[in-house]
Amino acid sequence: MKKEIIELLIKKAKEVRKLAYAPYSNFKVGAALLTKSGKIYTGCNVENASYGATVCAERVAMFKAVSEGERKFEAIAVYVETEILAFPCALCRQVMYEFSPDMKIISANKDRYEVKTLDELFPYPFGPKDLLKSGGN
Repeated sequence: MKKEIIELLIKKAKEVRKLAYAPYSNFKVGAALLTKSGKIYTGCNVENASYGATVCAERVAMFKAVSEGERKFEAIAVYVETEILAFPCALCRQVMYEFSPDMKIISANKDRYEVKTLDELFPYPFGPKDLLKSGGN
């Protein structure tokens, strides 16, 4: 993946992070998703007093893309302002796998970034093929 694309995604994720609604954890996250069609969708985390209703920035970006007809993703940048990098949670990884098992994940903070494949972060996924194996039972 070209460095210019990585930097653009990180920039957009950093910008949208400012819109995060995180009054409980104060852990604000921004995400920028590049689709295979070349469009970029952004998202920020949205917390809720009922923690189970909280939605991660990555899923906000992916659901926006899906709601506009996108189904294949190239990469996602996740931006946090912590000393350590933050990679997507298992639930976000599961959603990523559903749409694009080959996508790249870019984790960034103000000092650095790392690029990983979804396979590296999620080596034993559950997907549509697993449902087919069960015969629908």
